[in-house]
Amino acid sequence: MTVTVYHNPSCGTSRSVLELVRNAGIEPEVVLYLKTPLNRKQLDNIVHHGKLPARDLLRTKEKLCAELGLDKPEVTDSQILDAIAQHPVLLNRPVVVTPKGAKACRPADLVLELLP
Repeated sequence: MTVTVYHNPSCGTSRSVLELVRNAGIEPEVVLYLKTPLNRKQLDNIVHHGKLPARDLLRTKEKLCAELGLDKPEVTDSQILDAIAQHPVLLNRPVVVTPKGAKACRPADLVLELLP
């Protein structure tokens, strides 16, 4: 099973998710998204694969979210994904992608729904 974790090593939840995946006997592909940002097409693929609204990938606690007005309900999925592509710090970490789907795994145990 291919598992990709979009990871921020300074985030406790992200580290916990990585540990849960490894404890399931899976060595995931780890993408340090702050060093290797996702482009718009990759973000579109995650949203479609996970059948989720773009807002699920948005880190609303990030100060930049409010500064850019992304916390307003009228902001479109397209605008959110454009902003995340431009400012990777806005990605709600960690995001996990498996053949079962994709999601931002907050809290960490949400990752178990994506594992065998």
